[in-house]
Amino acid sequence: MHRTGQQSSLIVFSLFCAAAFTFTAVQSRCFAADSASPVSPKFELDIQPILTARGCNAGACHGKARGQNGFALSLLGFDADMDFEAIVTGSRGRRVVPASPATSLLLMKATGKLPHGGGVRIDETGDDYRLLSHWISSGLARTSPTDPVLKTVEISPAPYTMAAGQAESLHVTATYSDGTQRDVTNTCAYQSNEPAVVAVAVDGTLRAGDLPGEATIMARYMGMISTWSTAVPRPNPVPASFYEQLPRSNFIDELVYRKLASLNIEPSLPIALSEISAPSDPSNDAHYLRRVYLDAIGRLPTPNEARVFLGDQAADKRGRLVDALLDRPEYADFWSNKWADLLRPNPYRVGIKATLSLDGWIRNAFRKNVPYDQFVTGLVTAQGSTWRNGAVTIFRDRREPEEIVTMVSQLFLGVRLECAKCHQHPFEVYSQRDFYSLAAYFGRVGYKGAGLSPPISGGEEIIHLKDKGEVRHPLTKEVLRPKPLIGTSPELSDEQDPRAAFASWLTAADNPYFAKIAVNRIWADLMGIGIVDPVDDLRATNPPSNPELLDALAEYYRSVGYDSKKLLKAIFASHVYSLSSAPNSTNVGDYRNFSRHYRKRLRAEVLADALADITEKQDTFAALPPGSRAMELWTHRVESEMLDTFGRPDANQDPPCERTPEATMTQALHLMNSPVIQGRLAADGGRAHNLSQSPLTSAAIIDDLYLATFSRFPTASEASVLVAEFEKPGADRRRLTEDVLWSLLNSAEFLYVD
Repeated sequence: MHRTGQQSSLIVFSLFCAAAFTFTAVQSRCFAADSASPVSPKFELDIQPILTARGCNAGACHGKARGQNGFALSLLGFDADMDFEAIVTGSRGRRVVPASPATSLLLMKATGKLPHGGGVRIDETGDDYRLLSHWISSGLARTSPTDPVLKTVEISPAPYTMAAGQAESLHVTATYSDGTQRDVTNTCAYQSNEPAVVAVAVDGTLRAGDLPGEATIMARYMGMISTWSTAVPRPNPVPASFYEQLPRSNFIDELVYRKLASLNIEPSLPIALSEISAPSDPSNDAHYLRRVYLDAIGRLPTPNEARVFLGDQAADKRGRLVDALLDRPEYADFWSNKWADLLRPNPYRVGIKATLSLDGWIRNAFRKNVPYDQFVTGLVTAQGSTWRNGAVTIFRDRREPEEIVTMVSQLFLGVRLECAKCHQHPFEVYSQRDFYSLAAYFGRVGYKGAGLSPPISGGEEIIHLKDKGEVRHPLTKEVLRPKPLIGTSPELSDEQDPRAAFASWLTAADNPYFAKIAVNRIWADLMGIGIVDPVDDLRATNPPSNPELLDALAEYYRSVGYDSKKLLKAIFASHVYSLSSAPNSTNVGDYRNFSRHYRKRLRAEVLADALADITEKQDTFAALPPGSRAMELWTHRVESEMLDTFGRPDANQDPPCERTPEATMTQALHLMNSPVIQGRLAADGGRAHNLSQSPLTSAAIIDDLYLATFSRFPTASEASVLVAEFEKPGADRRRLTEDVLWSLLNSAEFLYVD
């Protein structure tokens, strides 16, 4: 029969489709027989986990805001609809070719057959490739309402203590709503919070290092997280009787020693109270004096104050010293300065007067020793004028509910919710709904008066409670009711300020976060590192180094009515606080378990005030009266080369709260060469000039310099060397005094809280 050209083309096309169908059917049957692959793979259940595990939807690749080279996926697969559309219909459908899966861009780029900026992500001979190819050829299926839903992710074997150098293979099992389970070990993303202690490979294989400590391994699979915690103790056990003999002042010592015992971290140096070794020698009185002055009030003791304390032989002198320090006015200025870092806005954004008002509110709270829960409640429920109630300035600065909740959750809960603003939190259980439901507590914050007009914003603004206000889910546009992160929230009336309900939930005794984040921040300020580090990141994948200690401190804080001075007294009184910073052979690698004191560089304002006190030549600051101290500054906009050099927050940042704690070469050069410092050292009427012109002996001058700078007397060898210089014929007494003081100021002993 004669057929037209059009008919011939149709026949060829039909034969091609039939062949493709036959190939697909055979391929489907083959995969059904393969136990490693599901009979009918689904996008959400089978494909997205591969893309996540191989980093395709990570923030550095196609998961970034604008994607990569025209191909954008949702970060870590939080939006399945977006990802499916991008893969199946994006790029004019070239990314997947059901009739010929091997020619799909998705596979060709991932296997390196075509140029790919991310490199080879999938092995052509591996299970990932076979499953992706099967999904493409079998029709690009998605899950249906009847398909099982992921419920839990669990890691096996059960956690145990590992030995140094030991390896272990983790296995991860996903359980679904229909009771079925899958081994998802190879499609999980893994991360260790302490890779130096225990490292984890991409396949879930662990390897313990030689450093004693603890580590928590996170396995993330499709938005769900499971953790596996282990310890790697030192190989040489320490008798329990040894730790039982260590001196204890309160519950802090007991819990720290218990943790050290579990890791076999041995104390090293002898202490005066016994013939045994201790976690590190308790600092002598001079070290304790300088440390507690700087930690409690942010200034050095004067030489006379040091002499009185060092000459006191009473057994209770340390306790009496702490009581006296916490009653001094410098306490309020010092701790207000810390909180100003966390709350202070850019004055060019909110206005000079509003910034000053907030600073005054914080200082007043610390002068009155307002309990911490009342301090926080006063902030989050503040109403009124930015000129009369400084607490409302935080609402002037952060004007949208999502801006406020990001700050509040991090400061007062230790939960970093900012990721959940756009997608499922990658290291937590919080979703967009959780984020915006919490933000809804701030949906009725209203504003009257002058708004923001940077860089001036000089007007007054009134923060009040609006009659109405709502927060909507950014994707579904659903109006969300206020809801806490955990627990339940009572119904709110139209007359009630939702922020008051939020404050009640926030400060409630059963809130597991509020007291913990507060004590962790204070502990880190005193001890050099938090029990949780970073201090404001409490989550299952970043566990505390000593959970029992964190719980006990939080419970103590609650029991004393959130009185911060009482918490400080308890920590200052502990034996652990007085430990030496000098490491020994067993704790040299320990920086999380407080077997020794961890050194801290002086804060910029503390350093500036210390230099003024030591040289006896005061600094001058704009916007403050003569004789004011750096600790009294109410804005970072006041010019100071020294404060900028030593890491005070940059007022041009948003928010301007990031303080640089690290030592730098610029700081060393500033101390050595600053004309301002040199001028103070050599100034008439300064300490060096006054001492050199006094009738004091050379030894007495040296004593005074050491007491002013280090809060201790010089050692015999230090004194003999320096006295010999002073007694050389023709020695310039004033020049030598200036040189000695310059040398002391350029030492690590001066620059650090030891």
